[in-house]
Amino acid sequence: MKKITFLGAGSTVFAKNVLGDCMTVEALQDFEFALYDIDEQRLEDSEQMLNNLKSSLNASVTVRAYHNRKEALRDAKYVINAIQVGGYDPATITDFEIPKQYGLRQTIADTLGIGGIFRNLRTIPVMQAFAQDMKEVCPDAWFLNYTNPMAVLTNIMLQEGIKTVGLCHSVQVCANDLLTSLDMPTDGIQHKIAGINHMAWLLEITRNGKDLYPEIKQRAKAKQQQSHDDMVRFELMDKFGYYITESSEHNAEYHPYFIKSQYPELIERFNIPLDEYPRRCVNQISEWEKMRDDMVNNKNLEHERSHEYGSYIIEAMETNQPFKIGGNVLNTGGLISNLPENAVVEVPCLVDSSGIAPTYIGPLPEQLAALNRTNINTQLLTIEAALTQKKEKIYQAAMLDPHTAAELSIDDIIALCDDLITAHGDWLPKFD
Repeated sequence: MKKITFLGAGSTVFAKNVLGDCMTVEALQDFEFALYDIDEQRLEDSEQMLNNLKSSLNASVTVRAYHNRKEALRDAKYVINAIQVGGYDPATITDFEIPKQYGLRQTIADTLGIGGIFRNLRTIPVMQAFAQDMKEVCPDAWFLNYTNPMAVLTNIMLQEGIKTVGLCHSVQVCANDLLTSLDMPTDGIQHKIAGINHMAWLLEITRNGKDLYPEIKQRAKAKQQQSHDDMVRFELMDKFGYYITESSEHNAEYHPYFIKSQYPELIERFNIPLDEYPRRCVNQISEWEKMRDDMVNNKNLEHERSHEYGSYIIEAMETNQPFKIGGNVLNTGGLISNLPENAVVEVPCLVDSSGIAPTYIGPLPEQLAALNRTNINTQLLTIEAALTQKKEKIYQAAMLDPHTAAELSIDDIIALCDDLITAHGDWLPKFD
């Protein structure tokens, strides 16, 4: 029996989205869905939920929970990764509260910045352990990575020799959401997106060959006269010329322009939700307690196939029916020619039974490549820190982060990193 293994299956809602999608695909009905999580209660919840969903959808897949990771992975053809190392308490709390003591504020902290660096450092050893298990028990499996920080973790798995693609949620909804927010029709559009994860660019958007950017920019400029949830992205589009894939709350902390203690009025001006991710975590924990019975014990669960790429990738590989995705892949051969080849980039990719074939983009407009490189600098130094286990590389990654460097002195950056290393304790490996 063919096998899809889901690591982090205790993420019950996300497991429903991705594996529920797979249940709707005819070509995947003979698969085993192997579930693994270190939280045994959440693992049991997900197994029960998926079996209920299987019954509701009349699917013929097999759902099985495993308590041994290597056995969950054994002979898998596809591995879906959705783990979070350290959870909200203590890891996310630490990532936010200690930087606050230095006057450094964040919004999401799961991709770049101080929070992104330390999320990487505690997650990379776990990913390396996944890779070692996979090389032993399913060396030919495709690894579909949904875990942030996307670019670094995908890069690590590729360096480990695992066939990997990183998958985000923002690429496939970017153009439609932008047009909808500006009261523009979404039918018949063509678009091209490329860059890096969470900072990919809507390079082209047309309808019947007509460039929609002039009207988009005109409407966006008018909308900036009143507060809304996308003010940072509209400001970046106004100043740099192109719309960005990921949300304004994310991009507020990827750049040095928005969260500044010297200019606190910017927070209100651009409607920036400081500490947004901890708020979401608290809400999700609270909401899960309320929705658990409805979801886990509901024998009449419904599901419509979502826009998540996972099931479409597996279907394309199984049926050889091509499907296009926005995937995170190594910039091999200069797919984006003015970004480093050892970075992971987000580009259109064609998927079929031969695997994942990324498309050549060429050079980005120089201002966009320059913004991407500011984030890539920190990503690559974080990888060096993890692989060498040298503290100086952590310091350098933090000193090169645009937001951190705009707020703190070198001495404070080093002191902050040391405090975070101490606070994380055994969640991190030992650094020299």
